[in-house]
Amino acid sequence: MLVLPGLVGLAFLVLPLLGLLWRAPWSTLGTRLAEPQVLEALRLSLVTATAATALCMFFGVPLAWLLARVRFRGVRVVRALVTVPLVLPPVVGGVALLLALGRRGIVGRWLDDAFGVTLPFTTAGVVLAETFVAMPFLVISVEGALRAADLRYEEAAATLGASRWTVFRRVTLPLVAPGVAAGAVLCWARALGEFGATITFAGNFPGRTQTMPLAVYLALENDPQAAIVLSLVLLAVSVVVLAALRGRWTGTP
Repeated sequence: MLVLPGLVGLAFLVLPLLGLLWRAPWSTLGTRLAEPQVLEALRLSLVTATAATALCMFFGVPLAWLLARVRFRGVRVVRALVTVPLVLPPVVGGVALLLALGRRGIVGRWLDDAFGVTLPFTTAGVVLAETFVAMPFLVISVEGALRAADLRYEEAAATLGASRWTVFRRVTLPLVAPGVAAGAVLCWARALGEFGATITFAGNFPGRTQTMPLAVYLALENDPQAAIVLSLVLLAVSVVVLAALRGRWTGTP
């Protein structure tokens, strides 16, 4: 009784991907990928996604450690706030970023007055938008790895006289390195595919804020074939990420 609806569900998920592969301009794929606007969008996407992932690791790993190892009142509230971007509509996230970091925002006004720094509609704005939506993936992955790690190794290092920083750097991080790596890959992939918060907070300016998802959106109106080519690149990245993390989803090596 479950086979038929299961097969229908599978077809619903697979058919759009097959349609994308079927309509792809394979004969001119190389030429279209070499077009300047495609290369520029790809370059900007790779740079901003990598920068966003670096920010997520710099701030997300300590945040995950705080949630996993430090007991304080309100930890559940903090954890809920950390995961809000996972379920928040990306456009709403972009509006929230504007209200916080825009020229009239809570922090953005101070940055503009004190340092002359304007974040919206800049490449830095793209990085911040991607960081906002991608960091929860890293935090959740690292927190889970920290909770699963054996505390006895850290306690043994502490009894031998190692400082807390040494224990964290020489013992804790190596123990949770697979979780950090998995979270970083997920974070990078999510940042690469970010659309709503980016277009709301950073706009869609070629060469400055137009990442690949935004280029797909623009190409659908003018050049559908180019939109399919860009979509294929993002699909390939998604497949590679899932293949790299297959052990975490299926429990197999």
